[in-house]
Order: sequence, then structure tokens, then C-alpha cells
Amino acid sequence: MTTNDLFPDYSRVDLPPQTTQQPDVQGNKRKIEIDGERVRNGLAQLVLTLVKLLHELLERQAIKRMDSGSLSDEEIERLGLTLMRQAEELEHLREVFDLKDDDLNFNLGPLGRLL
Repeated sequence: MTTNDLFPDYSRVDLPPQTTQQPDVQGNKRKIEIDGERVRNGLAQLVLTLVKLLHELLERQAIKRMDSGSLSDEEIERLGLTLMRQAEELEHLREVFDLKDDDLNFNLGPLGRLL
């Protein structure tokens, strides 16, 4: 499965024409500006943030299981390789969508940063 299979090129889809958010002649209706590229990148940022959060949770759980001694050496090796491959794929997808690592760390206001 390639990156293109996971994230198809939505720029080829016929999106509604861009409009501006200005009042009409009567001043009572508003049109919303839709930028397909920004929507696509925003969605990719959200999805990658969630995947990164899940990856970090899996890493923490793996460390707890290793520390408790509930994993064999073979399981530890497989788990380590799997987590490493996941991290590499996340890095690759982040680069595909031209996102910085900090772009995947949302500010939750008074709660602080997500990751």
C-alpha cells in the first residue's frame, strides 16, 4: 500500500468554486471561502496527529510490558521493529504533507500541548 492509496489526490476532485465571505448586495447573506488544498492539508494534519498520539501510547504501553517482564525476547524484538517502522512511516507522511513535527503537537490551551 502506497501513500497515494492512503491519501488520494483530492486536487483532481471537482470542488465547489472558491467564494469570499462577504455580504451580498442586501448585506444579509454570506458566502464561505473554501480552499480545497487547505482542507486536504488540515485533514492530513489532524489524522497524522491522531496516529502519532496512538503511536506514542503504544510505545509507552510496550515499555510498561517490557519493564514488567511479560514479553519474551522475541516479542520485544518484533515490537521494537514494528514501532520503528511506524515511526519511519509517520516521518515519511509528515514530509509528504510538508508538516513540521511541531505541526502535529496541537496547543490545547490551558491543558498545554497535546504531545
